Amino acid sequence: MGKLGCGVDGNLNEAKFSEPMPWIGLYIAAASLACAVAMAADLIRGSRQQKLWFPSKFSSINATSLTIIAVAVKLSVDLNAAMPRRVDQLAKLSSGTLLCTVMGNSMPSLGTMDNNDLCTNIIALGILVVTVIVNTGVQLGTGVIYLYWKEHALIMFLMLVLLVILCSSALTVPVNNKYFQYKYNKKYDMTLKEDSNETRKRGDKELKEDLMKFWMMAHTCSPQFVVGRSVTCEAAGALCLLGAMILAQAMLRSYLMPWSFKFCTGESDYKWSTILVLIAQTIAVGAGTIGPAIRWFNAVNFRCPIRRKKSGKKKLTVERYWIQLLVEMKDCPLNIRFQDRFCKKFAHDVKYKLLDLCIGMQTGIVLGSKVIQFISSHNPLQNQISAVTLCILKGKRNWLS
Repeated sequence: MGKLGCGVDGNLNEAKFSEPMPWIGLYIAAASLACAVAMAADLIRGSRQQKLWFPSKFSSINATSLTIIAVAVKLSVDLNAAMPRRVDQLAKLSSGTLLCTVMGNSMPSLGTMDNNDLCTNIIALGILVVTVIVNTGVQLGTGVIYLYWKEHALIMFLMLVLLVILCSSALTVPVNNKYFQYKYNKKYDMTLKEDSNETRKRGDKELKEDLMKFWMMAHTCSPQFVVGRSVTCEAAGALCLLGAMILAQAMLRSYLMPWSFKFCTGESDYKWSTILVLIAQTIAVGAGTIGPAIRWFNAVNFRCPIRRKKSGKKKLTVERYWIQLLVEMKDCPLNIRFQDRFCKKFAHDVKYKLLDLCIGMQTGIVLGSKVIQFISSHNPLQNQISAVTLCILKGKRNWLS
């Protein structure tokens, strides 16, 4: 067993340092399964309620979920644990893919946050994503990750793009919530006024029409519905599906064409728990990709034939609400007072340049998302996949009901 602390030769005894690692791996697998259960619960709930934008109730972005995600992607930030085997290298890749899946799956939850929670959660998620990207890059450089270089590079790129898309969508939430609350109150008052002017007894048909009217008002003004049907959320669904496909092809090539890889011998410090982590994260990626993919399919298929005939110039325009918050911030004066006139002018110039850059980036993100939408809506293969997916989902919904 050896003595704890210093050995006979005076050096630190490291014999027991790696003994808890398999149990830490089991902890990572449990956190990954928790993510899978949360995303599957939202998928089943959305299917049963026929809300095919799949509102995020259990897999929303908050302090608890971010903590669980941080535990689940622990392998991606482990810089010095040896991962020689095939399953070890795949577990490294699946951790990054899981983070991409969770980001895309929980995107509608942005609509239900207030401004403070929105800012705090996005910053916390950004710190986690940047940490994972940097640590993965370090492992690629040091040789801890010695296989699937291209896959890791693509996953890191998808992580960064999804983070930027989340930030872009978060900028529209305060503006959209304020606008839809105003429109909802206005329509609600109009409806009450119309009903108060009618004194005759209403039949079943009229009552049904009124019920549908109120339901549609509440349905389309739902914050999660607005975010879930946005062009950025649609693009995030496509990117989540791409990430899952990257992981799937890496796993298939590893097990069906093992001669194309040269795996090292030895054993990881996580030992038997690594295979559990890989299985749990593969399940989580599979369960979490279905919702964003269906959002993408449905949003593309919702485009009517008349709109498809419009010119690309008409489609590739950025609506006002995407940049309205940034424009308002640019027009607002600085709250900081400067005694020196030069410092005041310099601060204002920096503010204008920075916000102009943010407006340009926001415009580019929205245009890029619309390009993905345009390509998807004109892809015949996508329409066939969408039809098959909707048939499967319809059968699943009938079974659940």
